[in-house]
Amino acid sequence: MLDEGLKQQLAGYLQRVTQPFEIVASLDDSAAAREMHELLTEIAAMSDKIALRSDGQDARRPSFSLQRVGSTSSLRFAAIPLGHEFTSLVLALLWTGGHPPKVEQSVIEQIQALDGDFNFEVYMSLTCHNCPDVVQALSLMAIFNPKIKTTVIDGGLYQDEVKARDIMAVPSVYLNGTHYNSGRITVEELVAKLDTGAAARDAAQLTAREAYDVLIVGGGPAGAAAAVYAARKGIRTGVAAERFGGQVNDTLAIENFVSVMETEGPKFAAALESHVRAYDVDIMNLQRAKKLVPASEPGGLVSIELENGGVLKSRSVILSTGARWRNVNVPGEQEYKNKGVAYCPHCDGPLFKGKRVAVIGGGNSGVEAAIDLAGIVKHVSLLEFGEQLRADAVLVAKLKSLPNVTIYTMAQTTELTGDGNKLNGIRFTDRTTNESKHVELEGVFVQIGLVPNTEWIKGTVELSKHGEIVVDAKGQTNLPGVFAAGDVTTVPYKQIIIATGEGAKAALSAFDYLIRTPAPAAERSAATA
Repeated sequence: MLDEGLKQQLAGYLQRVTQPFEIVASLDDSAAAREMHELLTEIAAMSDKIALRSDGQDARRPSFSLQRVGSTSSLRFAAIPLGHEFTSLVLALLWTGGHPPKVEQSVIEQIQALDGDFNFEVYMSLTCHNCPDVVQALSLMAIFNPKIKTTVIDGGLYQDEVKARDIMAVPSVYLNGTHYNSGRITVEELVAKLDTGAAARDAAQLTAREAYDVLIVGGGPAGAAAAVYAARKGIRTGVAAERFGGQVNDTLAIENFVSVMETEGPKFAAALESHVRAYDVDIMNLQRAKKLVPASEPGGLVSIELENGGVLKSRSVILSTGARWRNVNVPGEQEYKNKGVAYCPHCDGPLFKGKRVAVIGGGNSGVEAAIDLAGIVKHVSLLEFGEQLRADAVLVAKLKSLPNVTIYTMAQTTELTGDGNKLNGIRFTDRTTNESKHVELEGVFVQIGLVPNTEWIKGTVELSKHGEIVVDAKGQTNLPGVFAAGDVTTVPYKQIIIATGEGAKAALSAFDYLIRTPAPAAERSAATA
């Protein structure tokens, strides 16, 4: 089942198991059940602390649960967790076997304190690079709190359930039989949603923190680089991030970051956070900025007000809030989001196997998405607003060579149509003839670029006509002590490697500002009091 390399790797990991547990399989006569049994037999043979039983009575067959001896925890895989989910399987085995997770102890304590009956079902795809974070978060919660039950379901293996629940995007989470969340969500976010008093406690703790020398808002490549460079100067550094890694988490393959031949977005994002945590940096995840209040005088404190009510203060601030996928903003888009309208072809493409889909956008992202989808779906229609595709020539040539792709140029999308429950087509205007056309299909993937996350600072920081933060060659904004870096700025070419360079530059500029701008006397006195 597993190749020799994976066997050796897994056997090494399982040496860390300290507590005995059972794998209890519920099987039938299907080929998938035989494949699952083969995988589980190989795993059980690697550790004398793991026992395999095949007498499970779960209604979902094939499936298996991990049950620690003496515990009532409930974690079940209705899946053969290979592909992107192999890491999730390894971690579940280790955590069930007593190996500690790399999660803050305060988060574990929050999980253990959750009270109530929580029955989670998470539908995933083995090709989805966003799914493992959600699978691992819910697995961790089930292992550390017996009141939480988690079932991980492969949508490809249980297609009848996917169809019955009209699931058209993964990861898709159900809680006690009701849809709870679609898309990536971290364990911290899940716990915060379930622990209703967490936001108020968090806000009070944040407001009480000592002022920073450099506060970075945003934890993508630019923010991470800024944090490393600031921390290496020995100054008090903080990072407030909605989710560490930013848009990188939604990127599949990264092949142009110099010195790294190839990696995946979530793996790169985890490496960014790990690098920052190697320094004395105060990382505050799940924090969304709401307002920036400039310093009242040169060298004074800039305030960042957060959505949860907390307030952070710093002598200098680096804004690296990045950008997000641009919406097409036509009728039907929001109504059918996750019901046929999708933004991640790598995550959700397998759910449209054998169906007809469209891609909106003729740049590199759109054309790459269409090429990927063409190998899975029945037919792809690609719509481009302009006269010709804007992607690299090699990608365009590849796209045009595919027999199940239709390209529409001069096409202005006007509506995403549906039956009230799910999407059934796309309507567009031929800008050459002004004729309205409708294409029947089951899915639409929007790939039309990015929007800078700057709504919260409009009227405070100077923005370009495109909503980007205007910066000079040193990353300085129009406000003293406020710098910016990455995709959120006017710096051209939105690339990871450029964002990291700009983040480093902004940190060096902020340090230069600090050493040349002494704090006001009142603040110096307060700091030494």
